[in-house]
Amino acid sequence: MKTLDRDGTKLAYHDSGGAGRPIALIHGWCCDRSFFEPQLEHFAKAGRRVIAFDLRGHGASAAPEGRYGMDTFADDVAWGLEKLGVRHPVVIGHSMGGIIAFELAARYPDLPSAIVMLDSSVVRPAASAAAVDGIIRALAGPDRVKTMRDYVNAALFIPTDDPVRRTQLLDNMASAQPHVVVSAMEGMRDYDPQRARGKIKAPSLYIAADEPGPRSDMAALRDLLPQLAFGQTVGSGHFCQLEVPDQVNAMIGRFLQIQSV
Repeated sequence: MKTLDRDGTKLAYHDSGGAGRPIALIHGWCCDRSFFEPQLEHFAKAGRRVIAFDLRGHGASAAPEGRYGMDTFADDVAWGLEKLGVRHPVVIGHSMGGIIAFELAARYPDLPSAIVMLDSSVVRPAASAAAVDGIIRALAGPDRVKTMRDYVNAALFIPTDDPVRRTQLLDNMASAQPHVVVSAMEGMRDYDPQRARGKIKAPSLYIAADEPGPRSDMAALRDLLPQLAFGQTVGSGHFCQLEVPDQVNAMIGRFLQIQSV
């Protein structure tokens, strides 16, 4: 494990090395870089330099007190890429990581060569937005771990998902620091994607999981990103990059080929 120090905050990352065109992987809420293991291995074998971060408060990175907003995460990733000498990477984010990729592309329009959002609530549908406050209150309460496990189990998996993997992911996510769990969820709730209108230049891809309801309001997202390409997995819940990596990797690979990045 390698680390960078940003103003006293340790940020952990994996760097596959090599001279291939770079990819940066950004995991989701209460996850870590291992949630992108199939993509790290696949694209590194294809000759790409792949950097997978543990966001602050997650995995092996430090978890200081403070605000965990999407802008904070995006600034951390942009700073880390600069420190590592990574220019014009393809930025791939899952779930909350997709929101961070979107925000990074808006804040630093010349940084990414392309962005990929995997089942991310970039523009949260109205029904989902209405439920967030109640989830946050429960996550801040005494039954935080049970609340998290129940929420993730009900909202992020479908019956065809591997049950052993489901248990492993639930155990991993439930170990997150309480202040990070709440603050990062608040950061997603408070995120305003409209501020990015007209700022994102990078070619963009959204890959949805095979779920009953959309994770993002796709009409609103297409309005913000006219260049948006779209794909959807078959037979996979929210953690599609782990459940059906061949499908996800193939769609990303084709998108990158078409965009010549």
